[in-house]
Amino acid sequence: MAADITADGTREAAARVLARCRELVRPSLVAAIGRLHPWPGEMAAFSLGWCGVGGAPDSGASEGKGVRQTLTVLGAEAAGAPGESAVAGAVAVELIHAFSLLHDDIMDGDGTRRQRKTVWRAYGTGPAVLAGDALFALAVQTLAEAPGPHTAAAVRCLSGTLSDLVRGQADDLLFAARPWTGPDAVRPDEYRSMAELKTGTLLGCAAALGGLQGGAPEATVTALDRAGRHLGVAFQAVDDLLGIWGDPAVTGKPVYSDLHRRKKTYPVLTALAGDGAASRELAALLRAPLPLDDSAAVHAAGLIEAAGGRTATLAEASHHLDAARDCLGSVPLAARAVREFDVLLAFLLHRRM
Repeated sequence: MAADITADGTREAAARVLARCRELVRPSLVAAIGRLHPWPGEMAAFSLGWCGVGGAPDSGASEGKGVRQTLTVLGAEAAGAPGESAVAGAVAVELIHAFSLLHDDIMDGDGTRRQRKTVWRAYGTGPAVLAGDALFALAVQTLAEAPGPHTAAAVRCLSGTLSDLVRGQADDLLFAARPWTGPDAVRPDEYRSMAELKTGTLLGCAAALGGLQGGAPEATVTALDRAGRHLGVAFQAVDDLLGIWGDPAVTGKPVYSDLHRRKKTYPVLTALAGDGAASRELAALLRAPLPLDDSAAVHAAGLIEAAGGRTATLAEASHHLDAARDCLGSVPLAARAVREFDVLLAFLLHRRM
């Protein structure tokens, strides 16, 4: 019971931090979306949970957690600057995140996100690609037009991040064609490297942009970036757990969704890396040409847990959260921002399964 109270308290504290930062950033994010052509602007607003198809309000839509924009605001505050100084960076990373999700959904064939249709399912593939391109361009423009002496460095930071995102997504797509076992199988360390590029690099950029726009010294910006990258690997590990054992009411995806898609995730890869009976049976099940129906997915989830995949993934997340804390502790930072960073780190391990 004590653990549940701690988890509930962590979620409530994280919700307050996320809400505070979202409230600070949202007016500028709304203004940025308003600069788009009305049609891709509507699709962008739909992807952000602000409206339904056609632009009508949708009271049941979710706007997401806003972790990346929060990291940017906290990055500035950690450097001793007001959160307002990093709003342009927060808008830029939120736009890049929206762009990446929109295109990822097309590449992965995902039809739902946050318990409703994805943009490509609601509007069509071509229009969704266009909306993603618009978000990408708007993010760069927003950051490039930000006033202050650190704009050029901020744009360079975002540009490097975009290159890393592409490399990470390329690796993720290529993993799908590789075998489950044998010398060409995807190793857990390869998956970790992909996760740092695909997920960690934008979280690192988010925190680093806040530090840059807040006038932090280079060592502080580097520490914020490294902390965000570790946070990203942990975030992906927990996402992988949710993709198998998550509550659909929370994740917005069907139960065992990653297993039905035979997606190579950290719990699966670490389970397959073992040499026990559960690992061998899991490999045979995944290699079989038949689709994984609900019964087979339940069995696969049990084999992954028996082979240690769930435990190993939780350990991976914990390790990288500790590493993120070490990065934040390596440089002088404002105490309140560090406490709020720590709230977000703890929140990751208490996301609902």
